[in-house]
Amino acid sequence: MASGTSKFERYIARRYLRGSRRRGLVSFITAIAVGGVAVGVMALIVVIGVLEGLQTSLRDRILGGGPHAVVLQLDNGFRMDDWRTVVASVEADPDVVATAPFVHTEVVLNAGENYNKSVVLRGIAETESARQISGLVDHLVIGTDPFGESETGKPGIVVGRGLASSLGLYLGKLVVAASLENSAFSSLGFTPTLREFEVVGVFQTGLYQYDDELAIIALPEAQRLLGLGDGVTGVEFDVDDPWTAGDAAARLEESIGWPYRVQEWQELNQSLFSALRLEKIGMAVVLVLIVLVASFNIVSTLVMLVGDRTREIGILRGMGVTARGIGRVFTNMGLFIGIVGTAIGLVLGGLLAWALRTYEFIDLPSNVYFLEKLPVSLAPLDVTLIVLGSILISYLATIYPARKAADLTPVEAIRHE
Repeated sequence: MASGTSKFERYIARRYLRGSRRRGLVSFITAIAVGGVAVGVMALIVVIGVLEGLQTSLRDRILGGGPHAVVLQLDNGFRMDDWRTVVASVEADPDVVATAPFVHTEVVLNAGENYNKSVVLRGIAETESARQISGLVDHLVIGTDPFGESETGKPGIVVGRGLASSLGLYLGKLVVAASLENSAFSSLGFTPTLREFEVVGVFQTGLYQYDDELAIIALPEAQRLLGLGDGVTGVEFDVDDPWTAGDAAARLEESIGWPYRVQEWQELNQSLFSALRLEKIGMAVVLVLIVLVASFNIVSTLVMLVGDRTREIGILRGMGVTARGIGRVFTNMGLFIGIVGTAIGLVLGGLLAWALRTYEFIDLPSNVYFLEKLPVSLAPLDVTLIVLGSILISYLATIYPARKAADLTPVEAIRHE
């Protein structure tokens, strides 16, 4: 009996939503309500997909062009002389798969005339582990690494593609690196240490932070430029699973002890990822408000239907349909609008997200967003929450109209003009 009643209520709900020629305005408003829900769901899916894609792309590029964690010495001006002992301690951790010393500094590159730019200079060791951690082999687009023989006999330097473009660099071009960390003081003031390099390679990671601001040289040349002797800036390492880098960093910091500090990749980029998470939450709130606005269309549509069908509701009540059954009729109508609108928005949002991801027809200013193309990545959990949230909001929008219809008495409804 309950099943038959439920079928009857759904049948009446479909008849009311379908309307008639005389009630064309109601049908049009119903279509507007469905479209409002669809647009809200589509916008949610696309925007959340873009923000998730930004997080994923940035994470992959950061991990592909840098270490999972670094060890620094705090009491010696970020200079580490006993780095071999630190390397041995790091390599003893079971999760560590690659370890290498490195030098990190800022210099001014001069490519002749007035072509000057402040860049980050990294010195890496000539080992497979160092190449793996830096991602140099995977991201070279032309030339070789900085460890081989150059045409001029000068030490080699590898630069990012954006940096090469801004300074007009090409293979074989000589550049001068000026460092203030090993500067001399005279009556004329500070005199920076200058060293000439030959461009032997160009890399591209797709991340502005690396491609436009990073140059790589051999570790001995970096030590010589900064006057470090056998010292380095720190030790960097990769672990088997980047998501366990925090656990490995905590273990190593406890075992190595003061004055060493171990920082993993999420901590090193904490401000960037925190900003992206905050932006994702903010955009989700704004877009949920769009769906809420669309739900008011459902309320207004159902309220109009209650007024339009008052006499018919009275007849149904007179035929024995309960007040609860009348309420369920309008609840089914609202859920139908919400489910159809959600389904349409899901399809349209999925198609648009697929097109953005496949064809990459939207370019980004790399100096603002750190990426060159608009990335899209749809997480199943995000899509599921959007769909369920939209249907829930649609259901909540039916409560007032359903109660309004259920409260009508048969006699007053039949007398309604």
